[in-house]
Amino acid sequence: MREEENKRTSQNSSSNLQRFFKKRWVFPAIYLASAAIILTGVLWFQSANNDVADEEPNINEELPGTAQNGEPAVPVNSTVENFAMPVLDEDAVEIHKQFYDADGSKEDQEAALVSYENTYYPNKGIDIVAKDGKSFDVAASLSGTVVRSEQDSLFGNIVEIEHAEGVVTVYHSLADVMVEQGDRVDQGQVIAKAGKNLFNKDADTHVHFEIRNNGVAVNPIEFFNQPLTSLEQEENASKQPAKQADPTQQKEEKTEDAEETPADEDKSEQDKNTDASIGMATV
Repeated sequence: MREEENKRTSQNSSSNLQRFFKKRWVFPAIYLASAAIILTGVLWFQSANNDVADEEPNINEELPGTAQNGEPAVPVNSTVENFAMPVLDEDAVEIHKQFYDADGSKEDQEAALVSYENTYYPNKGIDIVAKDGKSFDVAASLSGTVVRSEQDSLFGNIVEIEHAEGVVTVYHSLADVMVEQGDRVDQGQVIAKAGKNLFNKDADTHVHFEIRNNGVAVNPIEFFNQPLTSLEQEENASKQPAKQADPTQQKEEKTEDAEETPADEDKSEQDKNTDASIGMATV
């Protein structure tokens, strides 16, 4: 009896469900209800994301040194550093030996030679001494990173500081070095004291200072109080092709050369040998 009642109940339920789904409004109602539920979920999800976005900080605006589109920001108050004399008190020092200029006069070139073991070497920087002959503080000419700090048997303690655009400042003949490789130094920061070395004994207590642009030594005097960009401009100017010589002038020069006597040629050759004996060796 119970099994028959259960079967009848199941058949009635199935029959009622079938009749329910046969009604025309059932499926449209189910579709509309489903669409409403889905639309409600989408709107809720978008609203939640907007709330989270409002709470997150804008990194480009909040963090310094960052600009839109991933480009580095340029601080408004930043100043471009100029090369400075590598000392704290410029009035207390003087230049003992100048930079050797290949285009300079013969007298200036001879004065810029360093004598070491009976050989003359062109000075690739400037040698600075105190007017009273005592030691003095040596300061960084520009801000940068120390890439070399070590003792050399010939040049004494050496410090090299790397800057932007392939520029390196070099300091020789140091004492009491205060920086190590990898240190970040600021312009005007004391890095050592002036000392002595074997290469230039005549200078006694001094600091040898160089500016190298992509490995090439330049005259520091010409770039003091000038920015790094001045080195790039100088390099570009040196790469410009020379102006074509006037053919008329070349013809006149050839005529003068043709009139030169053999005695004059011998004298010219002797002058060249004399200049070579000055010691145009490189370090």
